[in-house]
Amino acid sequence: MSEIGELLLGLVVLFGALMSAVSAFGLIRLPDVYLRSHAATKSATLGVLLILSGAFLYFMFYVEHVSAKLLLGIIFVFITSPVAGHLNGRAAYRSGVPLWEQSEYDDLRPALKKEQASLGEGGKEHK
Repeated sequence: MSEIGELLLGLVVLFGALMSAVSAFGLIRLPDVYLRSHAATKSATLGVLLILSGAFLYFMFYVEHVSAKLLLGIIFVFITSPVAGHLNGRAAYRSGVPLWEQSEYDDLRPALKKEQASLGEGGKEHK
């Protein structure tokens, strides 16, 4: 039974490494900053979480040691990576970085125009 568990945990770590490789491939191949940010945020986060989770579970079940550092690392990556990706995309959009020419629809443009119009009318901040 021990070998099966180790094999499953090894597959979790391997799948995490593959997801990280897919993320790196997406960073190289995707055409604009928004798609690259998506690749870096989604698949890299999943890859790192799988690798850290595999290591955490291995230490917990086979070494009988619960690693607080690994657990904190999992929580930290899970919280900060999506927020950082969102903020990078938002900063790029607000600074005028163009969308990929084959993008079909800009979901943020109407909301941004509405916000700018409300700020321009009375000088009030949009809440």
